[in-house]
Order: sequence, then structure tokens, then C-alpha cells
Amino acid sequence: MGEQIKLARLRRSLSAELVAERAGISRASLWKVEKGEPSVAMGIYAAVLHALNNLDKDLLLVAKDDEMGRQLQDLNLITRKRAPRRSK
Repeated sequence: MGEQIKLARLRRSLSAELVAERAGISRASLWKVEKGEPSVAMGIYAAVLHALNNLDKDLLLVAKDDEMGRQLQDLNLITRKRAPRRSK
């Protein structure tokens, strides 16, 4: 779920700082949410989802059928490049 929250944030081009501020939490707490750490309270997850434009309505569908987010992602999300292979 943490990965889906992070993808939803990135697709909307929202900074971690902005989402954390909207949710009323620290950036460190947001990073814990995005890593899916089990020590994070469910209320913090709900606050983050609400900060991502009311995605708290259905916790299991976050970023699953996120049509707007996917369109934004296709336009702007940079793909990671693979590291070069090690020579033998």
C-alpha cells in the first residue's frame, strides 16, 4: 500500500513536503508511510490519503484505477535507468 501511495503522490507531481504538510505530519512520517512500515498508525495513512485529494474513500483502490494519475505519470514520470553491468 505504501508504494501505491507514493505512486499516487508522484503521479500528481506533489512534493513529499506538501503532502506531509497537508496531512499534518512530518516528512519522515510520510516516508514511513510510503515504505509501508507497520509501525505507522492507520490514522496517519488516512490523513495522507485525504491529502492526496480524498483518496481515503477506498483504501484498497489507491492508485489502482487512478486514471488521472496514470495520465500524469505517462507525461512526466521519469523512469529509472539501470546501473551498468559489471565487467567480468
